[in-house]
Amino acid sequence: MLYQNQPQEGVSQDTSMDTTELATPKGAPSTVVNDSIAQIVLQNTYGDLAAFMQERPNEIQTLRSDKLLVQVDSKGGNLIKVQLTEFENYQSEPLQLIADNNTELNIEIPLRDGRVLNSRDFYFTPTLTKQGDTEVLTLTSGANSGMQLVMDYIINPSSYLIDFQIRSTGLGAYLRTEGAQLQWSSQAFRNSKSLDYENRYTELSYQHRERKVDELGISGSDEETVDGVQWVSFRQHFFSAILISETPLDRVELTSDDLSQEESLEEKFTKNFKASIPLALQTNGEFSNAFQWYFGPTDFKTLKSYNLGLEDSVPLGWGIFGWINRFIFLPLFSFLGTFFPTGIAIIVLTILVRLAMSPVTYKAYVSQIKMKVLRPEVEEINAKHKDNAVKKQQETMSLYGKAGVNPMSGCVPALLQMPVFFALFTFFPVAFTLRQKSFLWADDLSSYDSVLDLPFSIPFYGDHVSLFPILASVAIFFYTQMTTGQQAMPQQPGMPNMKVIMYLMPLMMLFFFNNYASGLSLYYFISNLITIVLMLVIKNFIVDNDKIHAQIEENKKKPKKSGGFSARLQKAMQEAEKQQRARGKK
Repeated sequence: MLYQNQPQEGVSQDTSMDTTELATPKGAPSTVVNDSIAQIVLQNTYGDLAAFMQERPNEIQTLRSDKLLVQVDSKGGNLIKVQLTEFENYQSEPLQLIADNNTELNIEIPLRDGRVLNSRDFYFTPTLTKQGDTEVLTLTSGANSGMQLVMDYIINPSSYLIDFQIRSTGLGAYLRTEGAQLQWSSQAFRNSKSLDYENRYTELSYQHRERKVDELGISGSDEETVDGVQWVSFRQHFFSAILISETPLDRVELTSDDLSQEESLEEKFTKNFKASIPLALQTNGEFSNAFQWYFGPTDFKTLKSYNLGLEDSVPLGWGIFGWINRFIFLPLFSFLGTFFPTGIAIIVLTILVRLAMSPVTYKAYVSQIKMKVLRPEVEEINAKHKDNAVKKQQETMSLYGKAGVNPMSGCVPALLQMPVFFALFTFFPVAFTLRQKSFLWADDLSSYDSVLDLPFSIPFYGDHVSLFPILASVAIFFYTQMTTGQQAMPQQPGMPNMKVIMYLMPLMMLFFFNNYASGLSLYYFISNLITIVLMLVIKNFIVDNDKIHAQIEENKKKPKKSGGFSARLQKAMQEAEKQQRARGKK
């Protein structure tokens, strides 16, 4: 009989007694399995279940495909190595997602008497077969009587996917109704030279509820319990380990912990991820679940080719920014990459973007010229009504209205460019094609382009000097000087100096982008350089300042049109002045 030495109803059973008092039950092996108290107690309770832990030599099974090298330990059926054969890390070593005990798979099996079995303690018998070019590893643990836990790893010859199946036999009568749990935990390897930068894009994400994708917090610790989960991704910036379920899963518990402390070449891991996935019981009381593993690059095109929604794990940005990246910049950059080296492709992309936005640049510059023409008159108004802010604003808006100048027209072009700016800001850090591609002095466009290593670390800057951020900051400085030079920025009492703030932006960028992808800094450098050239061309060959001045003077002579933003603003200010006077009379 399988269930040996059952405790009598209403009598508790002490499992903490000395192991010498526990007799070997009928049906158990004649020799003690090992010295583990848990195993001896298990023998004393369930007899044949001890066969799951019957010690035997460990066997490491190796599966190979064109893209993966996978090793599985017969003790626990755990993945002990997953190596991507086509890639290397920043130290030119084979790129491994699983190695050095950084990952554990464990099936937690709760029994009705309160005890819990863990598959990590099981000894499996491996059987490796071939079905054509496909390798199938079957791991079986349990008794010959039919009580078994079986795991299958099926690797395809030219795919990053591995089929993974779990099933129990003969355990149904002894399992608790909540079923088993697949526990998957992994420490994410550092695969890039910039720990801080890689850590920003190393993240646990999951898909649920009709392809909705959410993430856990980037820094610190975060946890969620989610229903309807289709897949869980442990993303290591440019590479991902993704567990995909055949059916949506409820009550999936997810945890993320930040392991990185400070920028150091000795750091080995960035984050620790955990996922607890329920294995629901079927009508016969057993559990049987089919999964797939994806071990491969976090490349949008590669992930999309599997038609599983895995491409949604690539953080392209939310809302309109993600749509711009998905439907414009991804296909455009991929197309350019077929004709040009990666660095040149970035420059060509930048030129195309700036040319597409040149009408906006033109309108912004013309608006600045108009404001410059009106500056002397604005300064006269400011001097005349320096003690009456409301009157000063009224006459200034009246002047703009007569001249046909909208002070907000300079802001509109900037707002139109914002979606493109933020879309590209999110695009370059996740563009897999930049990884380990060199350009000029940058040996990897997906990481920083250090030209000088410092013997110390500067807070918020780092221990190196990147050149592309310096060039980009210089270009932004000159662009800022050109644009702010066209318009008045009067200093209001108690208000910060806007010009000082504008000039602080290049310095902030210098610090912020020192550890960022050099491809992104290259884009900003070329983008601002092209914008400066366009503005010089517009200023010297397209825009006629005298003609604009004459047009403004002509507009002043025309009857003033009612309505419009300026009229509404002026009316509101007049009402405010009336109310202020009324309060003064009281």
